[in-house]
Amino acid sequence: MEAALGLAPLILRVGHRDRGAFGVDVLGQVLRQASDGRLAVLFADPNRLVRRFAYRLAIDGRLLRPAELARAAAGDQDTVIQDLCATAALATVRDEDAYESVLPALLSTRNPRIRSAGVTALRRSGRSKQAESFLADRSALVRACARYVIGQQGGDPAAWYRQRCTAPEDPELPPNAVIGLAECGNRADAVLLRPLLVHAAARVRARAVAGLRALDCVDVNELRPLLDDPAPGVVRETTAALLPSPEELPADWLLERTSSEGPRHVRVAAFRLLDARGGIMALRAAVGLLQDPDAKLRTWATQSVQRWHPSPDGRRGDAEVAELLDRSRHLFSDHVLRRRKWEAGVGS
Repeated sequence: MEAALGLAPLILRVGHRDRGAFGVDVLGQVLRQASDGRLAVLFADPNRLVRRFAYRLAIDGRLLRPAELARAAAGDQDTVIQDLCATAALATVRDEDAYESVLPALLSTRNPRIRSAGVTALRRSGRSKQAESFLADRSALVRACARYVIGQQGGDPAAWYRQRCTAPEDPELPPNAVIGLAECGNRADAVLLRPLLVHAAARVRARAVAGLRALDCVDVNELRPLLDDPAPGVVRETTAALLPSPEELPADWLLERTSSEGPRHVRVAAFRLLDARGGIMALRAAVGLLQDPDAKLRTWATQSVQRWHPSPDGRRGDAEVAELLDRSRHLFSDHVLRRRKWEAGVGS
């Protein structure tokens, strides 16, 4: 028995090879005769293949109670074991007491996939009302499961979200209630999200931007001030919302924000938008950042210059383009540099 426990990692590793299944079958037969204590040693083995094998044996042999399976699902870092144990725990629940021992472990775990399984099980356990507390969960998957459970009981998740988003000055507004409204609402709900763009909490502002983007209700002039937001998360969401239409932003205004005096997250956002815009302004910004103190910005600027091509509607023969390409000639071979200049109409 001790030999089988010690050799389990090796046997399972070679089990996928030709004729290796025989060794895995023998290992399973031996471990099925082991005491619960000996098998439990394998539940904590650092090798995830060993843990998976041990849990499958325990589930097939009904060696673990639902509460133990739930704790394993919540505690193990391997996603296969999480799914395996959560599914088994919920499948073996038969009475009210079992739910009391299983659901708290599933609902309190940090893993969203396991948490969502627990939320979905609330309906079967007759606890659908508890799903309401997960409507503003940090995970989109968990929020979707909570909406399903409440909807199946005749509730209206969208109304729940709208009620919480009608007080834009509320400091206790759950940030994920904002994006939850966008996930199940409609474009008319944008009127509730716009006031939240100036909410005191940065996470609420960020979710409001993400919500407007999800509802396809982005107004460039409305979001433009948020590119100067002190919170990096807000600026990232704003940049993602504005990337489809960078040409609607003033190029000179963006170029000013790539200056080394500005906050890094603002500089990155401005450069991303200029790069997406293309044309001479993108080249001017990228060349200006080639000697930037920030290593990542230098790298992104280098990549931007190397993939730059003149815009189809750009002015050919622009002397500034020739000067900018000459400043970055170390990034090109002679052939590619001549090609770029030819495309821009500045070749000799």
